[in-house]
Amino acid sequence: MSDEFPFFKQHPELTYLDSAATSQKPQAVIDALTAYYTDENANVHRGLYKLAYNTTETYEAVRAQAAHFINAPAADQIVFTRSTTDGLNLVASSFGPLAVHEGDEILVSGAEHHSNFIPWQQLAKRTGAKFVVAPVTKAGNTNPAAIERLLTPRTKILALAQVTNVAGGAVAIRPLADLVHARGGYMVVDGAQAVAHMKVDVQALGADFYAFSGHKMYGPTGIGVLYGRADLLAAMPPVQFGGEMIDEVQDAVSTWAAVPLKFEAGTPNIAGVFGLKAALDYVSHLNMANVSAHDHALVQQLRAGLAKIPGITLYGDDQSIGIVSFNLAGVHPHDLATVLDEANIAVRAGHHCAQPLMARLGVPATVRASFGVYNTPQDVEALIAAVDEGRQFFHESD
Repeated sequence: MSDEFPFFKQHPELTYLDSAATSQKPQAVIDALTAYYTDENANVHRGLYKLAYNTTETYEAVRAQAAHFINAPAADQIVFTRSTTDGLNLVASSFGPLAVHEGDEILVSGAEHHSNFIPWQQLAKRTGAKFVVAPVTKAGNTNPAAIERLLTPRTKILALAQVTNVAGGAVAIRPLADLVHARGGYMVVDGAQAVAHMKVDVQALGADFYAFSGHKMYGPTGIGVLYGRADLLAAMPPVQFGGEMIDEVQDAVSTWAAVPLKFEAGTPNIAGVFGLKAALDYVSHLNMANVSAHDHALVQQLRAGLAKIPGITLYGDDQSIGIVSFNLAGVHPHDLATVLDEANIAVRAGHHCAQPLMARLGVPATVRASFGVYNTPQDVEALIAAVDEGRQFFHESD
């Protein structure tokens, strides 16, 4: 599998275990970016010449492809964004004030990435709503029972990651979506860590909004996807203004283009969309049952190996999706990650844009290893051995 990714040919010595931050790119995605700039470079929705028309046709075909990928009912329910973060901020900035008012509640888990935490925190401050943060499990995952207890008729937004980015816990979205809908609220889902690891069906999830990024599913950086319910997107005002998002502009008044273009002001990331097409093709041809089995085997192997090392604390559980976070007693995660880097092993260490979760776990940071389809059992064994060597190094240095 790694043969499809040129990065590993350039870095044969490196064990890359940071796909939750960004995945490596298959040759097909790199070729798609090159092909756009060499053969298809024209702006979209503007020119009447053949090249511009063909580029626009391809661009809009990718929108339909993205809709199919997550089983959205229609292509015009897909908004191209810069990232998951951008999509979630769009929902909070545009839809948030329509749904949330003084005295209402916004509910999130304490396990959320900052991108699905801060926009709601700030919306609550602007509107006078109550921002409610649900307790997490001891392992650092979203606690569905706690979410259920905290849902009230005042809950207007429930915002959760389908897969958490520190402990890797998968959340059963549909039961919680049904509960918040029954109370008159809305379900917003952060899919950043899910789309590369499982089949996503936004209709089956009951999601009102679902956001994800291209770069975490083998696509380019700078391109994301936001799905929204058609009636909600139609009611939402644009939050950015300029070229191509308008219907008519007069001195005193302007009107907006139809969804989704009213949310895509200015020249979009056209090359990113072309690269996203190749990434969607790549992931769509993977057997997700095999991907899931591959993830599960690597997670179990790593957790079992690390558990044998004295002083290791593991977060999450054996069902974590492609992520294992851990700490080594007496060693700062940054120091351990530096030692691992010396062994040519790339992991992430820090608070992982989840400081509220770190506070709940009582640690400043963790070390996180995360997998892509290119990772192997040999990669896992290399990490286990390097962590144990690091433990001995720090112990001898005391």
